[in-house]
Amino acid sequence: MRRWNRFAGVVTISLVGVAALAGCGPAPWEEGAGGSTPTSTSTAIPTPVPNDLSGGATQRELAAGAVTATIDYWSTLSMDEWTAEAIKPVSISLMTTVTPNDGQKVYLQRATMTAVPATPTGALDALAPQVDASTVSPGYLVLDPYSYSQTFNVGPVPAEATYVTLQFSYDFLVQTTPTSSEYAKQTATDTLTVALTH
Repeated sequence: MRRWNRFAGVVTISLVGVAALAGCGPAPWEEGAGGSTPTSTSTAIPTPVPNDLSGGATQRELAAGAVTATIDYWSTLSMDEWTAEAIKPVSISLMTTVTPNDGQKVYLQRATMTAVPATPTGALDALAPQVDASTVSPGYLVLDPYSYSQTFNVGPVPAEATYVTLQFSYDFLVQTTPTSSEYAKQTATDTLTVALTH
C-alpha cells in the first residue's frame, strides 16, 4: 500500500510540471530570432516598358491641316541589341496626301528627331536633336507617289536608362494653288517609345 502511494505522488508532480510548461507560451524552438515571429516580404515586379518597335516596325498616320502623312518606322538593329551604350538606328519612310487634292504639291522642309532617355522615375537629359533640313527649295517632294526616307541614330545614353522616347517633328510646305509660288506651312509631330535591353 505504501509503495502505490509513492508512485501516485510521483505522477502528481509530473502532471504539475507539464501544466507549468503549458502556461509559459510558445516553446523556445518555435520562436524566431530574437524571440519574434518571422514575417514574409514581397518583391515588387517592375512594370514592363512599352515598345513601339517590339514587332520590328510600326506605321503612323499623322494629320497636319490639309496634309495627311503616312510614316513607317523601323530599326535595322534587333531589339535585343538596343542597349544603353549602342548606336541605335531608326529609319523612316514618309509619304503624304492632301485634301482637297486640287493638284497642289506638298514638300518636306525639315525632319527632326530628339531622343529622350528615361528611367521608371522620370526622364533624363535629352540628346542633341538631329535635323535633316532640305537642301533644295522649297523642300523634298513628298506627295504620293513620291516619298522621303531617312535614318537617324540614337547615340549612347546613361546606363540607368530603361527606355528612350523618340520625338519627331515634320515641317511641310503646301502650295496654296497648283501654280502658286506661295506656300502654307504645316507641322506634324509624333512620339515613339523604345525599350532598352540590359
